[in-house]
Amino acid sequence: MAAGWFRHLAGDAVRVLSAGSDPGEAVNPAAVAVMAEVGIDIAGAQPRRWTPAMVAEVDVVVSMGCGDECPVVPGTRLLDWELPDPAGQGPDMVRGVRDDIEVQVRLLLDEILDREVADRWP
Repeated sequence: MAAGWFRHLAGDAVRVLSAGSDPGEAVNPAAVAVMAEVGIDIAGAQPRRWTPAMVAEVDVVVSMGCGDECPVVPGTRLLDWELPDPAGQGPDMVRGVRDDIEVQVRLLLDEILDREVADRWP
């Protein structure tokens, strides 16, 4: 969901890679549904495992509670957004996580993009 928000709000202004330390087989169907409610299509996303090479390519790594398995690369900023896991949860719970992620994404984009550009987000 975070990658979907980043791409939706920032477009080509940021490069987004999405991966995890223990990815599932498929994107959570409830996440796909609640993101579609706000006009963001993540149905084609494929879960994948992060690699050290991927982490070395980015300036900021955002984890969502991966604990000790978070990638650490000198010079790369690591943020851990403590969010409840929406896996297996109903749409109401997943909507809350979606909305929390949107807030976090907007705050991070405010930090990394020129505020003048950020003010033009949808």
